[in-house]
Amino acid sequence: MSLSSALNSAVLGLNAQSTSLGVISGNISNSETVGYKDSTTSFSSLVTTPGSTTSGYSNGVLTSTQTNISSQGLIQADDTATSLAISGDGFFVVTDANGDVYYTRAGDFDTDSDGNLVNSSGYYLMGYALDENGDPVNGTVPTSTSALSTINLENLTGTAEATTEVSMVVNLPADAAVGDTFSVDVEIFDSLGTSHTVTYGYEKTAANEWELTYSDPVLTSDGTTVTGTSAGGPLTISFDGDGNLSAITDSGGTDVTDSATLTVTGWTTGANDSSIVSDLGTAGDDDGLKQLASDEGDGDMTMYSVDQNGSNYSEIAEISIADDGVVSVTYENGESEPVYQVVLADFANADGLTAYSDTVYRESNTSGNYVLKTPGDGGTGTLADYSLESSTVDTTSQFSKMIVAQQAYSAAAQVVSTTSDMYDTLISAVN
Repeated sequence: MSLSSALNSAVLGLNAQSTSLGVISGNISNSETVGYKDSTTSFSSLVTTPGSTTSGYSNGVLTSTQTNISSQGLIQADDTATSLAISGDGFFVVTDANGDVYYTRAGDFDTDSDGNLVNSSGYYLMGYALDENGDPVNGTVPTSTSALSTINLENLTGTAEATTEVSMVVNLPADAAVGDTFSVDVEIFDSLGTSHTVTYGYEKTAANEWELTYSDPVLTSDGTTVTGTSAGGPLTISFDGDGNLSAITDSGGTDVTDSATLTVTGWTTGANDSSIVSDLGTAGDDDGLKQLASDEGDGDMTMYSVDQNGSNYSEIAEISIADDGVVSVTYENGESEPVYQVVLADFANADGLTAYSDTVYRESNTSGNYVLKTPGDGGTGTLADYSLESSTVDTTSQFSKMIVAQQAYSAAAQVVSTTSDMYDTLISAVN
């Protein structure tokens, strides 16, 4: 091997170790970057004269850098519900402000001023909208990123639910006199979420027999403004000798024990007409209305519970994301509904993705084409909310590699220095 070959090999060694040190430096710099995947430097020999027995054969070194994109980082807890971590394969589908699609494992998402879920690097999370039953709004599950949309919670302003059922557990006193009346005020909600009050009036008409009437609804807020017209009464309620409900019949004598219905028409609020089933108990049982002597012997009614299934208009109180990627919102009234589905992109060779700044990647010939899957489907990883995937960088191993690279660099530099001295000696001999 000539002096020039030795010098060239040493310079290649310096370049190789510089590359390695640069990779190590980048890894250490990103040891706290969410979703970052560490890179490694591989070395291979460069032979310029294969088979030579006079010039030597190991004439240099080549380097290549490999990012370990498919490696799994540790899952760490976070205090934001929309912070997401993938446990397993797959990548979030995200888009930048220009509409270009990328893939990432950095799940530090939060809502911006427009209601979009965006991570700290400015990339918007994509998925598809769901209806109230959890089915795709468009009717089909998207298989292309072009069919996805940015997940936006801005327009989810609130919800209301009309009352369709009222149930009550009440003791109508057996020791009340015929003609005695009692009442129960029941809050109901129309289809627009406005609260009204309907009074259920009970009058004892005979031994073991009562009559139920419904008042017209009034605004719950003031208790006086009539807001609609009630129908469905009067009803005759009969009890057996043990105080259990025997039957509920309408004015035509039809048994409506299981289907007593209060209807409200002409809502002044503009809401749709209401049809409310009154669950007053099971015939032969005391699980609803019953007739026993009053607790204190004073002939007073005892009310145990009154429940209804409606709710008023309310704002979003909480956002939650399940491990299968379903984004749900819970409103202040306690109602909850699914609104979006987060999807993951799966690749045959994730390590072949092309890396870009901000811990995002793009598809390449090496990675293969993406396949969109819901989390947990077909081997794709599941999601964890209130969580983030930490960097895969192990600083301890990186410092060890840095020491090795530094020693190798110093040795290569020593070869350059020694070769320089030999050149000086050769020049001196010529002179």
